[in-house]
Parts: sequence; structure tokens; C-alpha cells
Amino acid sequence: MDISTASPERARIGISSCLLGEAVRYDGGHKRDAFLTELLGRYVEWVPVCPEVEMGLGVPRDTLRLTEEGSLRLKSPRSGADHTERLNAWSERRLASLAALNLCGYVFKRGSPSCGLQRVKVYRDGQPPNKAGRGLFASAVVRRFPNLPVEEEGRLQDPRLRENFVSSVFSYMRWMTLEKSGVTPAKLTRFHAQHKFLLVAHSQDGARRLGRIAAGGGNYFTAFFEVMRRTPTRKNHTNVLQHMAGYFRDDINASDRAELTEGIEAYRRELVPLIVPVTLLRHYVRKFDVAYLRSQVYLNPHPHELSLLNQL
Repeated sequence: MDISTASPERARIGISSCLLGEAVRYDGGHKRDAFLTELLGRYVEWVPVCPEVEMGLGVPRDTLRLTEEGSLRLKSPRSGADHTERLNAWSERRLASLAALNLCGYVFKRGSPSCGLQRVKVYRDGQPPNKAGRGLFASAVVRRFPNLPVEEEGRLQDPRLRENFVSSVFSYMRWMTLEKSGVTPAKLTRFHAQHKFLLVAHSQDGARRLGRIAAGGGNYFTAFFEVMRRTPTRKNHTNVLQHMAGYFRDDINASDRAELTEGIEAYRRELVPLIVPVTLLRHYVRKFDVAYLRSQVYLNPHPHELSLLNQL
């Protein structure tokens, strides 16, 4: 199958329930996120999770906070009730059920003492809270699924982080599809070749290292998503675009070659979004039927309708 034109399946993604508009917050409210529900939700299958409600707390309920008492504790400042062991026991059961669902990513609620991924307030001995914590359930998810693409809804407001997360989710799904069919040396080599330019956009050194792993063995899966966690830079994108343009050097006339060069240069100078040179490259890939580029995930990393490349 030509993965550059194939319609992607619906990736299954875990998510904090309140982000879908479910009224599960401590105050009976929600934190519905428009991008997640109205746009990305058309192309993924959400798996909503609210640790605090699912472990038995009601709505509304007392607020919770993380406290440092030798170890992190999840407590109610009003009543002093400690919910740490209760949450940990529930988390073990919930993680087992999530493992069976083959998640391709997870979106957490920013700042939550159970679900916050980073910079969660931690209280200690009446001192001002420091923002160095991670929610207890988010920590459990990351430990259980260390290669899983994860983000917070707040950070997804950044176009670069948003595109990187969605790209990683669909890459994770492609890897899972490969695993289901059985990973052989030939299939791994093909998977790496299809993702080569996508990886170069994240890290040129990382892409070379993955090439060596694909050829000679090693934990490719872990190394792949270590590279994918590095957000692509404009410089790396420009390098990829120029490299791909080189495939048409002998096929297009001087005028078209100048147009393509100018499009890439305009992107480098931040005058146009990434979609402009990518669209030109897609056109020439189709026109000249360049098989190697046709299979490159870089040109079609996620559904076009998400318009994520238009914002880079």
C-alpha cells in the first residue's frame, strides 16, 4: 500500500474526560477543548478516563492537591483525607484495561494532581507550592507505556507541539500495525525507509542512528520514539525540503525549479507556512511518480483536513 495516499485509520487515544466536555471536575464543570473535540476527534477514537471519579470520588467533591511527605501524596486540603493508595490501586487496574486497547497516544489535563503531565503544584510544610510535580495517574501511564506519545491540552495550543504530537500518534499507529503483521528485517527496513525524512526533520543524528539500528538490530521501537519526541525545527524542515527537491533536478524545467526553490526559501525565511513547499513537492511526486518519495510519511504525516502544516 502507498502510505502517502492511504486514508489513515482512527488512532485510539486516551484522554482526560473533562477535555471532552464531561462534567467530572471537582466543581461539577468541565474543560472541553475545541481542537480535540471538534477537529482531531473526527480522526481518532477517544478513550476518556477520569481517575478521581473512576476511583470513587463524587461530583462535586473536595479539591485535591499533591503534597510532599517523603513521597508524593494525593490529599484533600479541606478534610486531610489521603487518597494516594486508593488512586494507586485503581491505576493498576485501569492501566491493565488500557493496555488491552492498544492506545496510540494520551492527552492529559494540565495542572491536575492526578492527570497533569508536568509543572503540577506540589505543596510542602506550608511553603509556597513548587511547580515540579506530575499527576499520580499521569506518572503511572508514563511508567507503563514509556514510548507512548503523551501531551497536555495546554501545550497543544502551540502549533509546533500540536503537529508533533499528532504526527507521533499516527506514527505509533503505523508501528503497531507493523507489529501485528510481524516485524521482520525486511519490514523494519521498509518502515525506516518510509519514515526517513520525517525522522530527519526531528533529528538528523537520530535518523542516522535509527538507520544503523534497522540494519543491525537493537531496540528500534524505543529509539524511534525518542527521536519523535524531539520537536522538528525550521532548519531541519528546510534541509528535508531541499533534499527532496533534489530528486526532481533533472525532471522539471528552470521555471518550475525556481518556483520550488523560492517556495522552500520563503518557508525558511518564515514568509509562508510549511504546507506551501510540501504541496509543491506532492505535486511533483505525483507528476513524475517518484516511488521513493511517494512512500515518504513526511509528505502526509496525518489527515490533510487537520491543516496542521498550515500553521508551521
